[in-house]
Amino acid sequence: MTAEAAVARINVMKPWLGDEEAQALAEVVASGWVAQGPRVKEFEGAFAASQEVHHAVATSSCTTALHLALVVAGIGPGDDVVVPSLSFIATANAVTYVGANPVFCDVDPATGNVTAETIHAALTLDTRAVIVVDQGGVPVDLDPIRELCDRHEITVIEDAACAVGSQYKGRPVGTGADVTVWSFHPRKILTTGEGGMLTTQRADWAARARTLREHSMSVSATDRHGSLLAPPEVYLEIGFNYRMTDLQAAVGMVQLRRLAQIVERRREIAAAYVAGLAGVRGLRFVSDPPYGTTNFQSCWVEVLPAFGTSRDGLLSRLADAGISARRGIMAAHRQPAYRGRDYGNAGLRQTERMTDRTLILPVFHELDTVSMNRIINTIKAAAQGAGT
Repeated sequence: MTAEAAVARINVMKPWLGDEEAQALAEVVASGWVAQGPRVKEFEGAFAASQEVHHAVATSSCTTALHLALVVAGIGPGDDVVVPSLSFIATANAVTYVGANPVFCDVDPATGNVTAETIHAALTLDTRAVIVVDQGGVPVDLDPIRELCDRHEITVIEDAACAVGSQYKGRPVGTGADVTVWSFHPRKILTTGEGGMLTTQRADWAARARTLREHSMSVSATDRHGSLLAPPEVYLEIGFNYRMTDLQAAVGMVQLRRLAQIVERRREIAAAYVAGLAGVRGLRFVSDPPYGTTNFQSCWVEVLPAFGTSRDGLLSRLADAGISARRGIMAAHRQPAYRGRDYGNAGLRQTERMTDRTLILPVFHELDTVSMNRIINTIKAAAQGAGT
């Protein structure tokens, strides 16, 4: 890549942060209360309302939220948990944290999500939970999965790390799962720098998650700091330090107010890619499923043989033009950490195909028309020069 191209680099993702977030942070700093406190409580309430659930519990990351979700659901050693291999490795990692066994299942080739059929193929006699993922923001078709799992008394946990702002049958994703987890990493739609959230309709699970995230203290840190003479705390069980800070929550409140605008812009960018590359053979874009809408947290494209060059070849052409695209979603079962750890025997053909053929194009709020045209023209040039 030339020095000129390096200056004009286009990143795959850039969070939309500005003066409002800076002001919110300044107010928290001025208050003197920067750890978990009133802003976290406010953010939890606002997030629960936006997602149409009764309870939200803020955490330090989506991974820690997923760990807590498994704990409050009673999943532990000897249990099997069906998970997609086509997901960031944290989805499977959380299962191992509680001593349970990850059982990988395949995905639907159109959406990249698990289905009732792929889950059914991976069920074992010891299956106690299923983790479904709204991959790249595409909503999972949850109703058939719930029907299957309810029939077998299996807990449904939704990993909606990428899916805030996505809709399933006219409602926010995650409302139909037993418990749902969310990510506020900088590559996600809504960011707090790092951070996560657990949502559920069950008051008992939410209450236990709140206690567990604070070392399982009987008196919260907020209550202790608010008392002149703090009551003695009791540690009810082995807990964790999974708290969000008020600094993060203050940024989250600003971001949450922008959510609809962020999603609208990302959908505009994805539509521009589809329109600009409509005449190019061998590309299949992610799209809305019949039952919902995606937030386009990731705008992924499958590079088919008709394109004339491989996915990796196209990535190289984009990189040469100063464009930072990314390989598609990883397959966890291929990673060294999971050799010998998959306790199932379901085929993963679609997972491997999507991992090998997909790439993620740049999508962020401030991506301008000039940059989008540069990306589109680079892909067109790669297609035209495939045979040379």
